[in-house]
Amino acid sequence: MMAAAPILRVEDLDVRFRGPAGVTRAVNGVSFDLWPGETLAIVGESGCGKSVTAMSVLRLIPSPPGEIAGGRILLADRDLRGLPDAEIRQVRGNEISMIFQEPMTALNPVLTIGYQIGEALMRHEGLDGAAARARAVELLDFVRIPEPARRARQYPHQLSGGMRQRAMIAMALACKPKVLIADEPTTALDVTIQAQILNLIVDLQKRLGTAVILITHDLGVVAETADRVLVMYAGSKVEEADVAELFARPLHPYTRGLLASVPRLALGEDADTEAETRLAEIQGMVPPLSDLPPGCAFAPRCPLADATCQTIAPALREIRPRHAVACHHARDVGP
Repeated sequence: MMAAAPILRVEDLDVRFRGPAGVTRAVNGVSFDLWPGETLAIVGESGCGKSVTAMSVLRLIPSPPGEIAGGRILLADRDLRGLPDAEIRQVRGNEISMIFQEPMTALNPVLTIGYQIGEALMRHEGLDGAAARARAVELLDFVRIPEPARRARQYPHQLSGGMRQRAMIAMALACKPKVLIADEPTTALDVTIQAQILNLIVDLQKRLGTAVILITHDLGVVAETADRVLVMYAGSKVEEADVAELFARPLHPYTRGLLASVPRLALGEDADTEAETRLAEIQGMVPPLSDLPPGCAFAPRCPLADATCQTIAPALREIRPRHAVACHHARDVGP
């Protein structure tokens, strides 16, 4: 049964960066709700604004050159955008935590793993050093790191990539946050370790009831772990739907292109035919956010684009229940 209200609500988020070439709108009017216990996947190519959206929720956008120019970020009834710095620091790592893309750069190389996990517990839960270290060992065991007491005394370079990622998850979950943001949590890990990390996140989510925002470009991961999907292109939301609905009936040409570009394993009689089929691709590249084309940003790459698409930006509209899309030709795209 869905909760009465979302745990996190982002409304019309507008993030801009100022540079020598002028103002770049990295996120343009993005809105979404996150409900307790659910996983919302945000997908799209590199440069579409996924990570900037996630960093904005925790107000980690460096200012200058960046700024959250508009919108609201509501955690329950509080607008995080307007909180003083001291109060937003109490939210980070306590009510909202984040797993970063590369743990080797996110972890401090001169501090032990146990100290880095215990630091959040000392700050947010008031534990003393000994209690925090003991809890850090428990958390490392919780995320299935072998010999947790020994690993807690080690430094990041002494752990494998998979162990460092597990340590990051332990750190993120130390204070049992309401929201966990996982930004490409399996980057640079081999396929076996990727599966273990994703299964771990899903298992811990079920046990703790944490809501998860999963930032990824891997649609296979989305199919296995997400409840809903938000598709971003060039800083804007172009489609949002439940995961089964999106995979079965994608409405935006960009979403269809992403799904068509995923390799599929063929077995038996279909294997020879599959080997002769060229993998579909989306022609062109994401335009620079500082120089977006007029009208629909996807129009230069879209096979359905016409004069309307090149001059008028499509509004986001609900075509089916819980399925919204920003495309002038959405009905032409759907099956």
